[in-house]
Amino acid sequence: MPTSKLEDGGWLHPSRLPLGGGWSGYCCAPGHEGAEPTNQELRELCNLGYAAGCPRLPAERTCDAVRFSIASDRGVQLLMWFVYESGHRPAGHGMLEYDLLLGQWTSPHSDARIQKMAECYLQSYLLRRIRPTTTAGFASSLTTP
Repeated sequence: MPTSKLEDGGWLHPSRLPLGGGWSGYCCAPGHEGAEPTNQELRELCNLGYAAGCPRLPAERTCDAVRFSIASDRGVQLLMWFVYESGHRPAGHGMLEYDLLLGQWTSPHSDARIQKMAECYLQSYLLRRIRPTTTAGFASSLTTP
């Protein structure tokens, strides 16, 4: 369960991670609730989506990973896709909706764990949205006379 942004996880492209960046947090696996993953587990397992090497990973689970993406950014309304994966294949999907003016989800996920991950992805997305990458700033400076 992600709880706080992990700024220095050592990933080459953190925005490509399933939650749009690295996060620290605690484990929700049955029998291990609240256990804190090591920095190595966070870097190599938890933040990558698939944690097959994790000794706490339950054998019986509904999915192996959840992926998020913005389906539509209408300025004040964001539509977010989520896809469950099992065995590296799609195993379900759905859409969530967030209203930026109200600052709330108009269609949240019913599973609190998935909802928390969606909130983390949204936070990462909004940070990138308001803070353009340095490459974009560099490219726009090339076109300015």
